[in-house]
Amino acid sequence: MEDIQFPSDFVCSTMWVKRGVAATNPQEILLKPADFENIVKQIQAFLYSDINTDNDSDKEIDSSREQSDILRGFPASVSSGDEYNFTNYDNETGNVHCHIANIASFDVNGKDPLITNDDDDDSDKEDDIIKNDDNLFLIAQNSKDVATLEVHVYNEEEGSFYCHHELPISSYPLCMEWLNYDPDDPKPGNLCAIGNMTPIIEVWDLDLLNSVEPAYKLGCKSNKKKGQKRVGHKNGVLDLAWNQNYTHILASGSADKTILLWDLENCKPVTKLDSFRKEVASLKWHPQETHRLLTGCLDKTIRLFDCKEETVVKSWDVQTAVEKVLWNQYNTNYCIASLTEGHISYFDVRADKAVWEIKPHNEDVSGLILSASYPGLLVSSSDDGLIKVWDIINHEPTLVWEKEVPSYIVCIAANPDNGFIFGICRTKKPSGTHTEVLDFSVIPEVRDRFADRVASHSPAGGFKQSETVNVIEKMEDMEIDE
Repeated sequence: MEDIQFPSDFVCSTMWVKRGVAATNPQEILLKPADFENIVKQIQAFLYSDINTDNDSDKEIDSSREQSDILRGFPASVSSGDEYNFTNYDNETGNVHCHIANIASFDVNGKDPLITNDDDDDSDKEDDIIKNDDNLFLIAQNSKDVATLEVHVYNEEEGSFYCHHELPISSYPLCMEWLNYDPDDPKPGNLCAIGNMTPIIEVWDLDLLNSVEPAYKLGCKSNKKKGQKRVGHKNGVLDLAWNQNYTHILASGSADKTILLWDLENCKPVTKLDSFRKEVASLKWHPQETHRLLTGCLDKTIRLFDCKEETVVKSWDVQTAVEKVLWNQYNTNYCIASLTEGHISYFDVRADKAVWEIKPHNEDVSGLILSASYPGLLVSSSDDGLIKVWDIINHEPTLVWEKEVPSYIVCIAANPDNGFIFGICRTKKPSGTHTEVLDFSVIPEVRDRFADRVASHSPAGGFKQSETVNVIEKMEDMEIDE
């Protein structure tokens, strides 16, 4: 077990990204000299402006497409008078104003003549390169009231694991989902959707460095002054599920007791599922039957939806609130759910009752994940500080290995390229949050049990770019009013 520590207050979600997906040389976002000079002029105008700042506060910063528009909210006009006579305040003489134009200046080539050192640090550029055998490991966290998405690089052969770059998230993150669909680019991308405490979903481009705005957003709040209706959820987004077969479809479950299916081509919701009594906690698309969506809710019910017909085709009542649901990708007639108070349930979608139910933990089972390439290898983790490895190959749970760690295990993720490698994040007081890479191949009990069971290919079909299709027969743009 490799223990790598990062200063943080709380990690909210983690996820691996498959090798070969990330750009070898991520693009660095830089303001052009002309853009910066324009910003300087706008700030200078702002310092001399008598415009009511209350009006400016209503201007939203909405620049998900162009980084140069991030300061669009500054006023463009300047008041020519000195209403408060600041120039002669206390009979002071001389010019007391700070002239920003004298601080930053540019020549015809767009360079600042005050900067004389043009040396580049080649070593930093080498660190930015992502190799074909690198995995990305994403960590959404909140540290000292600042929310960030950390993009780490893990190389199994080299044994390296480091933070490559960070992206600023606007609010406390609750969930995330990797996807490759970019409505502005026909080629598959490398993006991450973030659900947070607000109703707005942010989709960030992981191949951009120093980005300050997401690639695009899903949903918007109402604005009476602009005559803008609310689109999307009413409350925070608790889980996201990308449809890997219909790549333009993203499902979101919310604390507003609804699920929305988003058409990423036009960034609008096309279907609303609202047959829930409490918050929707977990979502997972069926690996092959692309219209079927498995859901877990805090109302103690697991539901299987046919999104084409917008109907519940199966439901199961469980003992406590649902934490997480997932498909057994090696036999998709079965699904698994982790619950609060330490319960795990296993279902055959063709039956009305659970195949088995166990209570292996004393606290909520916050982590539940299957190996990406070893059939039957199931890992569970809980707030009780226990992590356990199970064998469910025969649809019966057999405990293979367990370990107690002195902390709460917050989340766990399976590496998509090596079925023995998992990443976990755990919270330990008072030293903060720890991120660890677990390699179960070095644990004899686990290695001997599963080593000869590796799958020849991913049963879920892996990530692929498919032709944009209409997943909903009656697909219409839907603006959801308050």
